[in-house]
Amino acid sequence: MARPRQHAPEALHAQVMAACGAWLQESPVHSLSLRALAREVGCAPSTLLKLYGSFNNLLQHVNIETLAHLREVIEPLTSEATPQERLSALARAYWQFAQRDAYRWQLLFDYPLAQEGELDKRQSDMIEGLFLRVEATLKEYQPALDDLEARRLARTLWGSVHGLVLLGLNERLGYWQGQQLEVGELLDQLLCTILAGLKARPTTT
Repeated sequence: MARPRQHAPEALHAQVMAACGAWLQESPVHSLSLRALAREVGCAPSTLLKLYGSFNNLLQHVNIETLAHLREVIEPLTSEATPQERLSALARAYWQFAQRDAYRWQLLFDYPLAQEGELDKRQSDMIEGLFLRVEATLKEYQPALDDLEARRLARTLWGSVHGLVLLGLNERLGYWQGQQLEVGELLDQLLCTILAGLKARPTTT
């Protein structure tokens, strides 16, 4: 029987992330197991447990990769000329990301995020960085927003966008005159309504 290949930790991690990415292109995470993943990268399951501590921790590293991919998608959009254009581009990019990487996107929400330690901090910092971009854009659009209001509104807006994206992926948004309602159009309507309300807000309290 051939001896298992030896892997440096960094090289093995890269292989594991690549194998998870390839798997999630075709199949949901619940069909992936530690044993199947070890077979894909040519090592024993115990080797992966030694590297990550648990299968859950391994999946948290995949989530960190997903957040990094999402940041790469979003970063170029922060140079859009106006706050309205920026928010619209961000919302549509989120929808396109979820469509393109549906199983990877689902993993980010189907599994609880890390609760402590380095993984928790890395994930929290990355999520916070994404929210800060939305908060800053909302405050640019309506300078009367204070920090707490911007923080709350950014999360309210994201929750609404996320809900439309989730319903769109599951084809649960309904139909109009025989045609399924378009997620992109609903996102535009959502943003238009929220921004109109913000624009009408008094500048003094």
